[in-house]
Amino acid sequence: MSGPAAAMPSDPLALMSSILKRIATGPELSKDISREEAREGMRLVLDGRVDPVQAGVFLIALRMKRETDDENRGVLEAIREATRFATAPVDEVLDIADPYDGFNRTLPASPFLPPVLAACGVAAVSHGVESMGPKYGVTHRQVLRAAGVPVDLDPAAAAVRVGEPDVGWAYVDQEASCPKLHGLTRLRTLIVKRPSITTVEVLSGPVRGRRKSHLVTGYVHKPYPRIYAMLARHAGFDSALIVRGVEGGVIPSLTHMGKVFQYHDGGEESATEFRPTELGIVQAVRAPRIPGAADVEAKEEGAPVAPLDTAAVARSAAEAGLAALAGEPGATRDSLVYGAALCLWHLGRYPSLLGAADAVRAVLDHAKALEHFRRAR
Repeated sequence: MSGPAAAMPSDPLALMSSILKRIATGPELSKDISREEAREGMRLVLDGRVDPVQAGVFLIALRMKRETDDENRGVLEAIREATRFATAPVDEVLDIADPYDGFNRTLPASPFLPPVLAACGVAAVSHGVESMGPKYGVTHRQVLRAAGVPVDLDPAAAAVRVGEPDVGWAYVDQEASCPKLHGLTRLRTLIVKRPSITTVEVLSGPVRGRRKSHLVTGYVHKPYPRIYAMLARHAGFDSALIVRGVEGGVIPSLTHMGKVFQYHDGGEESATEFRPTELGIVQAVRAPRIPGAADVEAKEEGAPVAPLDTAAVARSAAEAGLAALAGEPGATRDSLVYGAALCLWHLGRYPSLLGAADAVRAVLDHAKALEHFRRAR
């Protein structure tokens, strides 16, 4: 049972001590805390008002005992309170939230999804960080920077870009949107394991639409679609598309059965399965391969991976993404078709996945997505 919020001590040290005494007492004796306590505890961590050791224990103890929905909501509330928001001058914005720790098994195509969607008439934004554990993989920031795109826009400047019809997309870095959270990067490195903020930070949503905001994020493990849907509603997203994606990203495997969970207008989520062939996609690999790397199909999710030269892989991803935007066939192009088609279908722009996929192919074939990308430089 969650403890009563009314009993919270006013002194920061006493409050954190009270929280840690309950959540960090082992697998059998640890107790849950209330949403309000989780929010106040996370506030203290973000504001640097408790010792870094206590901050680390707070984060890892929540994860080790498994966070409750209320605890996740509380942590999210504290992060959103510390986030700088901006509203784009468009009615609706699609928020693309890939894992902040990036990709280390495949060549990411998703950094190029926002300009593809912009070319299809959907204002889109993505967000992330330079590098984050535990994967320390290739991130949107690294790939977009390698492709010549400004990656240090604050939410207000990004919102302006999103609202420009001939651009229609932007990237926002956590350092600009939530400096306090970004300031915990070293602490997160030291505690090694994924803290609760790894789950909730993708829900920060720094750029919103005037009328509606929609979330697209990915998952690997079965419990997470329900958790992400619950948090998305709590964060005020009008709809959410939660994709079983490669490496937990927003693009499914190009070779296996795909699955998504989605809700609309804050309602309950429902699941849908489909095959890549239903979108006209026939590929021999599940995702674009990192040049020179072993076949990703031979690696189980979670197995150790050799350290990457992330700068080199980011350059390769940038080259592959630009080629796909110019209409070059291959796994990166098919990944963009797949990911963008799911978004268009989810938003109700097309009644079928195949129709949405064909529309995406058209903007790629006519270099319209490339034009939107170049105007953001």
